[in-house]
Amino acid sequence: MENKKILTEEIIRIGKLLWDKGLVTGFNGNISARVDADTILITATGTCLGYLKSTDIVTLNLKSGEIIGEGKASSERFMHTEVYKNFPDIKAVVHTHPTYTNGFFLSNEILEPKTFEAKFYLGTVKSVPQSTPSVTAMEPVIKELKVSNIVVLRNHGVVAMGPDLFYAFVLIQELEEQTKVELVNVHYQRVIQPTPTGGNLQKEQQKMSPSTLPSDSAMNVKAPQGNPQTHDSPGKKYKLFSKDQIEEIVRLVNGDAQMQELGSKTSMNMDLAVCLQETGDIYSFKFENGLITKTGKDAEAEFLITANESIWRAVFNREIDPFVATTQKKMNLRGDFARISKWYAPCSRIFQLWTQVPVE
Repeated sequence: MENKKILTEEIIRIGKLLWDKGLVTGFNGNISARVDADTILITATGTCLGYLKSTDIVTLNLKSGEIIGEGKASSERFMHTEVYKNFPDIKAVVHTHPTYTNGFFLSNEILEPKTFEAKFYLGTVKSVPQSTPSVTAMEPVIKELKVSNIVVLRNHGVVAMGPDLFYAFVLIQELEEQTKVELVNVHYQRVIQPTPTGGNLQKEQQKMSPSTLPSDSAMNVKAPQGNPQTHDSPGKKYKLFSKDQIEEIVRLVNGDAQMQELGSKTSMNMDLAVCLQETGDIYSFKFENGLITKTGKDAEAEFLITANESIWRAVFNREIDPFVATTQKKMNLRGDFARISKWYAPCSRIFQLWTQVPVE
């Protein structure tokens, strides 16, 4: 009972926060929180999230979908229960109809954040088609939530999940801010501003420098030691963390001209290991100025990234960004995140190269 009371108070607090920040209006939006394996709390239908009372919070049996006690659950209860059923570790779900996010996705299917913080916490935000007032087709929603904790429902709103309600709130708030940034950016792109050197600001911002995030187009840079972008067997797929895959990763990284430039420029000297959660198997890489000089199974590497097999497959198959997966807790990073952030550009390049060794 004490846990339900605390969660009820938190739902009321987050509802007010969403309201105060302009992320909900009128009677739109709904919030839920997991009580235990079989029970969730969810806002009632027809409630205003900015003015919730304890009587507006309904208890729901997760398995049967039936209400425990009194009240009428939100019309989106199916969406909430399906998220909890598919993600046992998730503790909170928030669904709102934020203005700028909805407006952006009326004309766009994905959002590629421009600022570094949003790249870390949001990554590429995708949307799924929506043809009914309440979500009835959950398969595409669940598919996107497997690679990101937030997804947009076009012509409808956004749904975010997380370890707690505040986390889900922050994701929605960050997405809304990024859609505002997009709108402002479009405005300023129309204003050609001269730089102190007499050049054009827009053109100068487009120049690549070692401190910037490598773009996908940069994947075609020809390396001096042959062309690492060309596989011996085009279309080849590898067994996850097999000897062949590890060797191909080393060949690609050490033969990539851009990686050599970024690694040298940032003095990328570190030990990075990856771990397969199901087996505990560890595979480590020693970097010296961005070059891999040694591989092994060093469990004491400075940085250790752990994830289950499905997440690693998504990484190598270019479905999820490792930085985003880490901040969204789909992967676990042991090590100083602030320290590895100084190698953001070369690490991003490494992750791009990883996508060239897809798994079976």
